[in-house]
Amino acid sequence: MMNNGEELGTGSALAFGVSSSSSSCVVCGCAQESCEECRTPGDCSNCASCCCNSAHRSWRHARIGNGIRVEYLSSAWMLIEVFGSIGFGVIAGSFALLAFGGDSLIELISGVAVLAGLRKDSSLSNTNGAHSKRTEQFTSLLLFALIPVIGLVAVFSYITGLKPEASPLGIAIAIGAVIVMPYLYVQKKRIGRETRSLPLSIVAIESVTCLFMALALLGGLLAEYFLGLWWADYLATAVILAFVAREAVESYHELHEE
Repeated sequence: MMNNGEELGTGSALAFGVSSSSSSCVVCGCAQESCEECRTPGDCSNCASCCCNSAHRSWRHARIGNGIRVEYLSSAWMLIEVFGSIGFGVIAGSFALLAFGGDSLIELISGVAVLAGLRKDSSLSNTNGAHSKRTEQFTSLLLFALIPVIGLVAVFSYITGLKPEASPLGIAIAIGAVIVMPYLYVQKKRIGRETRSLPLSIVAIESVTCLFMALALLGGLLAEYFLGLWWADYLATAVILAFVAREAVESYHELHEE
């Protein structure tokens, strides 16, 4: 009798894509509450998103919606960082602000590409793989280009004795980044993990890297503003470019591992 019941339960599970003993999908093994533990999307024969259960699909759709809202917020802030950092950097002659703004521009491009994928709800789909890879290649190239462009000009300016001016507005941008980036990192990381969205998880790492850059920028600008240490701007530039170089190398390795 127990065996018959188990067979009936299994048959019902196979018919409706749910299991009476657990909330896992019987086809791909993903949990109803999260895709975090599921196998690759190719293991799922019923849909491209690896979420066979209707309740799971509804849950994932809601989480992707949250991811879209977070990316909109992130893109809006990146626009502020790009125009603010580059604009104030040009006015003050601050290469730290210019480097920070350049990296923010690259993050903005990556974020827009991720946002487009999320809006199509295809972050787990193979059909978007070629577009994602092209975007990654482009942003990786920009990262490598940013290092010599900012670095060589900064070295030349330091040798020629150019002293950057203090920038209170630049300090405000850096403080804003220090406040906003931790929130964006936590949200992107959690949603990316739960929905198995690799692009969202990658831009989460970019957010935490941006936080470290913002801290370096803030330290340099504060030292320059309150202590008159104009060379602190060049030191902050070197630290930021070191983070950019690390991002570029990691991006290069990820592209060649795929």
